[in-house]
Amino acid sequence: MKVGVNVDHVATLRQARRTIDPDPIVAAGIAEEAGADSIIVHLREDRRHIQDRDLKLLRQKVKTRLNLEMAAIPEMVNIACEVRPDQATLVPERREELTTEGGLDVAGRLPEITKANKTLQKAGIVVSLFIDPDIRQVKAASRAGAQMVELHTGNYCDAKDDEARDIEFGRLVAAVRVAKDLGLRVSAGHGLTYGNVTRVARIPGVEELNIGHNIVARAVIAGMEKAVREMIDLTR
Repeated sequence: MKVGVNVDHVATLRQARRTIDPDPIVAAGIAEEAGADSIIVHLREDRRHIQDRDLKLLRQKVKTRLNLEMAAIPEMVNIACEVRPDQATLVPERREELTTEGGLDVAGRLPEITKANKTLQKAGIVVSLFIDPDIRQVKAASRAGAQMVELHTGNYCDAKDDEARDIEFGRLVAAVRVAKDLGLRVSAGHGLTYGNVTRVARIPGVEELNIGHNIVARAVIAGMEKAVREMIDLTR
């Protein structure tokens, strides 16, 4: 199982004081040295954490894969085509949200998502769509021409009891099966922690887990290298 490390919240801490530390570029380098298979950043329209400067420097420094999370809007598509991350993950985005809430409505925005996908792929960028584990959305992602989907694990992670958690886990397993049948590569992420990641890591067909907040939270106490290594150990 591959593990992608999102360093957005290293930048969140930096932006709290509008200073230079901690630097997400340094954090990304440590994460790679600790075994991360990719580095993830979300360049938001409001630039609340990752800045354009961060993205450009990460493109120069990342040795594994750079995965840019982004809204499917012309501004971000243009930036992605200029910077050329290895992968672009299209996500929903609302200014008032604390973090990404739910998956992208590909079925309801099919022409728009298809257009962005084609432009990004033409620039040589692998495109993934961040979607809920919903069969309708998986099929829409395939129609949009995506090469990959990232399944939103938030409902599984936030389930209030074992019964609800098992239902959400079943939705993830079913969505993976349909995605693989359609020829899509599959990753998963959102809300994954040291306490709940192992079960998701064992789903056949999932090739990568993308994790940010919980690793960064652990890194504040234990250091980035230890935090990344501990998470990787739980997924293998």
